[in-house]
Formats: sequence, C-alpha cells, structure tokens
Amino acid sequence: MDAIRHVRLMAEYNRWTNRQLYASAAKLSPASLTAATGDRFGSIVAGLNHQIAGDAMWLHRFGSTGHFERLLEANEWLPASGSLDELLSADLEQLARLRDRIDQLITAWCGDLIFKDLDRVLVYRNLSDLPQQHQLGPLLSHFFNHQTHQRGRLSTLLHQAGMDAGLGELVGMPGFDPFSPLDGETAPSEQHSAHPVPQSRSSIQAC
Repeated sequence: MDAIRHVRLMAEYNRWTNRQLYASAAKLSPASLTAATGDRFGSIVAGLNHQIAGDAMWLHRFGSTGHFERLLEANEWLPASGSLDELLSADLEQLARLRDRIDQLITAWCGDLIFKDLDRVLVYRNLSDLPQQHQLGPLLSHFFNHQTHQRGRLSTLLHQAGMDAGLGELVGMPGFDPFSPLDGETAPSEQHSAHPVPQSRSSIQAC
C-alpha cells in the first residue's frame, strides 16, 4: 500500500469509528455524560470535547503551511480553543454535528493530498511552547495514532458506564481492503503459494 492510500484509509477509519462512538454515547442520559469519571478527562462529554479540540488544533497547524486551501477555508468554523480542556459544548448533539463536520474535512483534505505534500515541513510550537519541525507524513501518522488513543480512553469510559462503544477493528471496516491489483498482475504472496488467497478489488473512497 502506498502512503497516500494509507492516509486516506486512516481518515475513513477515524470517521467510521467516531460515528460508532457517538452512537454509543447517545444512549446515555445527560447526567451520565457529565458525571465525574475520575480519569484525566473528568467526564465522557469532557473527553469528547478534548478529542475535538485536539483534532482542530492539528488541522490548524496543518493549514498554517498555506498550501492547503481546504484547511484555510475551514478556519471560519473550526474551533480554535486556547486549551484542550476548554468545553466547546456540553450538548451531545451539537458535539456530534461538529465531530462529523471535522471528520468530513479530514477525509476530504486527505483525498486532496499528493505524495509531495507528505514531505512538506511543518514548523510550529507545541503545547509547551517549544519549537517543532517535522514532515507532514510522520505528523499524520501521529495524528491518526493519537485519535485511536483518545477513542480507546473514551471507549473505556463508555464501557464503565454500561455501554458498548462499538469500536470495530480496522479489518472490519466496510471497504477495508484498499488494494486494486492490475489485471494479470500476480500479488507477491501468490508467487510462492500453492493455494493463493483471492485478492479483494474493493477500494477506499477518500471523501
């Protein structure tokens, strides 16, 4: 799999799993969503806020290069909170709409990316105000990995509240296999196998 397909796959996985996360949270009462959890987030709704604020922070950083018009246009509505702990909203429906809009932005932007974009260098300051300089490709790996980390924490809180977060494994996502071998081309794994495994011809849609 090439790097661009991988980025788009991760964007689709983020959107798919977030929708399951919010569907699970919607089964809880407002009191349960705001109840103290004793963890770093403080409550489930605070954790959902934290997740959105973190993604928005990174999208603002990615857009600061000036190369991505889609991200620059999103500055009009994308949250720009001064803290990851700032409460953007305590209303789950409002958060769900914002979450879905952000995830649509992520998948659309990743659909725009080309290979040379992954080598662009992003210069920014982290939350400790220390200067940082990294290529976009590795930063996107961090971005998607951190999203999975946050969903893991939130799914634990939902489980403790008696809900199944419904977070599926990547291989279970509809349209998971992004490979589309050329006709007549033999997959490497088939060259030395007496019983080749049929290759899926499905593809991931970026937007």
